[in-house]
Amino acid sequence: MEIFWFIPTNGDFRQFNNSEGSRPATYNYCKQIAQAVDDLGYTGVLLPTGKTCEEGFIVASTLIPLTEKLKYLVAVRPGLMSPSFAARMSATLDRFSNGRLLINVVAGGDPVEMAGEGVFLDHDERYELTDEFLTIWRQLFTEQEVTVEGDYLRIEGGELPYPTVQKPYPPLYFGGSSPIALDVAAEHVDVYLTWGEPPAQVEKKIKKMRELAAAKGRTLKFGIRLHVIVRPTEEEAWEAANQLIEYVDDETIAQAQKVFKRMDSEGQRLMSSLHEGDRARLEVSPNLWAGVGLVRTGAGTALVGDPDTVAARMKEYADLGIETFILSGYPHLEEAYTVAELLFPKLPIEQKDTSNERVFLSPFGGDIKPVGVK
Repeated sequence: MEIFWFIPTNGDFRQFNNSEGSRPATYNYCKQIAQAVDDLGYTGVLLPTGKTCEEGFIVASTLIPLTEKLKYLVAVRPGLMSPSFAARMSATLDRFSNGRLLINVVAGGDPVEMAGEGVFLDHDERYELTDEFLTIWRQLFTEQEVTVEGDYLRIEGGELPYPTVQKPYPPLYFGGSSPIALDVAAEHVDVYLTWGEPPAQVEKKIKKMRELAAAKGRTLKFGIRLHVIVRPTEEEAWEAANQLIEYVDDETIAQAQKVFKRMDSEGQRLMSSLHEGDRARLEVSPNLWAGVGLVRTGAGTALVGDPDTVAARMKEYADLGIETFILSGYPHLEEAYTVAELLFPKLPIEQKDTSNERVFLSPFGGDIKPVGVK
């Protein structure tokens, strides 16, 4: 089991729809999260993408030198960048990070935002473009010279002269739930990502993806994107969940749902259908809470509970085939510590080596062992 965290490059907060205690995504704040997550033993971090986010490749390139082992899952955007330019950026960052780059392929799901980026393609056209993009991107890493002419992209004599640390290229991650997205994933990617749907739905999706990949002679790994609210007791966890949406009123929900409905993302439709804006329908599966999705696009569910319960729910997903868990919580700096301290000891992950940790000095004299050391 691999545990990733999230760096909120569009800002952070303690409660939805409440500016008190909110934090801008300054370089120093993102640096604090990255260094904390690296020290706590998370495998990697997801950097978000979109017009409200700082640009992922630049964020990663500034944070990589400040961390030691942390991997960075960074978006490439077919239609917003050429495959050769994206491949060159990826190769450079992979070399300069000594193999700590992972690639998140994002086709986009909001026609309004895509228009603002200069992309005027419908849903299926974007995935057809993504298919051509990934065909060229992968060939640049594996062939001496690339010439491809598609319906959307054309390249003649393309070359990528510098090798990568990771072979044949930095691993490709991808999330998409429509039929054409599943086909693209089966053809190209290494890790298929799903948002936090109930286990029965995730099981169906994994089964379908395995069948599609097998038909192409390929195998896939699987990951899930979830929020998490873990506290020492079940009661405290649910109290924290309710506090997160304390200031979310019906008008705010209605405005958010209006934005969601304009999107042509099948994954977003599935997230919204879990609750349909109804506060009374937020626990969509045992300990799986859809409150985040009332007002947030993308990942809209959180696992809520005490450490034993949340660990058990994660193991249920792992039994279905999920290996990578990309988690987050508000605010992300404090919650990174909370999750690591409460949840990591309950999970089948490689624990941080604390053999060289010094003991704490008591203000009353004498030594106190660090938490977790027996």
